[in-house]
Amino acid sequence: MGRLVHFEIHVDDMDRAKKFYGEVFDWKFEDWTAYAGMPYFGAVTGDEGEMGINGALMQRQGASPEANQSVNGFVCTMGVEDYDLTEQKILSHGGKVALPKYALPGMAWQGYYIDTEGNIIGIHQPDVNAK
Repeated sequence: MGRLVHFEIHVDDMDRAKKFYGEVFDWKFEDWTAYAGMPYFGAVTGDEGEMGINGALMQRQGASPEANQSVNGFVCTMGVEDYDLTEQKILSHGGKVALPKYALPGMAWQGYYIDTEGNIIGIHQPDVNAK
């Protein structure tokens, strides 16, 4: 079975992206540039004993995504404890709404946003009362 073990978010402006993901999701970063041979920062997304995976921000090697284009890669969705607070952080740190908050009835609140680098990300707050 091919289980997801790592992700990479392609970015145009590394400092801007580190600030966005660090301040919105409290990620920590480790400089792996020497290993990768390009600007590449490992993203520690939570405690080792917590469910989830770590990944990285890497320097984009091609054109940035165009506005209003369809997704042509993976969309990472982050689990959050407080959907509305996280949305406020995303918007106040330069993100934009791609698909507003909606209920997954009996399961969770879900929505999608555009980060500072033009990538689509999701947020997901479990809530059995969502409707």
